[in-house]
Amino acid sequence: MTAWLISLEGTEAGARLAILLALTSALAHACFGALQKGRHDPWLARGAMDAFMAVLAAPVALFLVPWPQDFEWLVMAGVIAIHLAYKIAMARAYSRAAYTVVYPVVRGVGPLATLAFAATFLAEEYAPLQWLGVALLSAAILALARLNFGTAPLPDRAVLRAGLIWAFLGGLLVAIYTTYDAWAIRLMPDPFTFLAWFFLLTSLDFPLMLGYRLVKARRMPEAAGALALRGLIGALIAFVSFGGVMLGTRLGKVAEVASLRETSTLFAAAIGWLVLGERSGPGKILLMGLIALGAILVQAG
Repeated sequence: MTAWLISLEGTEAGARLAILLALTSALAHACFGALQKGRHDPWLARGAMDAFMAVLAAPVALFLVPWPQDFEWLVMAGVIAIHLAYKIAMARAYSRAAYTVVYPVVRGVGPLATLAFAATFLAEEYAPLQWLGVALLSAAILALARLNFGTAPLPDRAVLRAGLIWAFLGGLLVAIYTTYDAWAIRLMPDPFTFLAWFFLLTSLDFPLMLGYRLVKARRMPEAAGALALRGLIGALIAFVSFGGVMLGTRLGKVAEVASLRETSTLFAAAIGWLVLGERSGPGKILLMGLIALGAILVQAG
């Protein structure tokens, strides 16, 4: 499978597969975010997901694929640090603001910064229409943040402001890890070796935090069985979400794959309304649609 995937690099078939991977990742990531924001504390939910990711990835990384060598360990250390910062930012954002507030901001800021980072650090070139799409994303995000802030109850606005700040930081970290991960997976001879070690090494931190919080609380969380099930489902979805987009960036341009993935905002809106019971008016729907349209323009260019 590795040889087949590598043979598609730089081909039309590879570009089409990158699009399919990005769209699949979009749906999966919207589900992943909803699981982290649902019934349980976001820190506990992410810790449970990471614990299952580590358990499922460990046999593959330790016994089925080669171990990282020399410089590759330094590359993986950078991966661990960036993703830890991202997970902390997301947990703090979800602790302070609604899912339909946090998610569009994070996913909208991501391609805006990713385009700049990919052009600067990976020497990728993008057409004017793609930059126009980024401008549309930026305008829609700022308008959405303002709308969400303006409609919040007055006592909650300080908390919401903090949530939006963490969401914006999370979006920047999405761009950083997307660009860095794309560079790293292209650096590795076998992309699946990178993915196996990625899922193992980036999934060890939050379970340790989860264990610390449980020991400190001296009790198990409420509905521990449901939390464990959420963790298992989240881990399986994460393999599709993160694995899909990283394989996509191996085959296609980073910003094109990342922006198309941000159609997840529409999936997220549907999940927020239908599953989490969150309400959004026509203004929010329009703005989230503009975020998705901007991402599509980046792809179309």
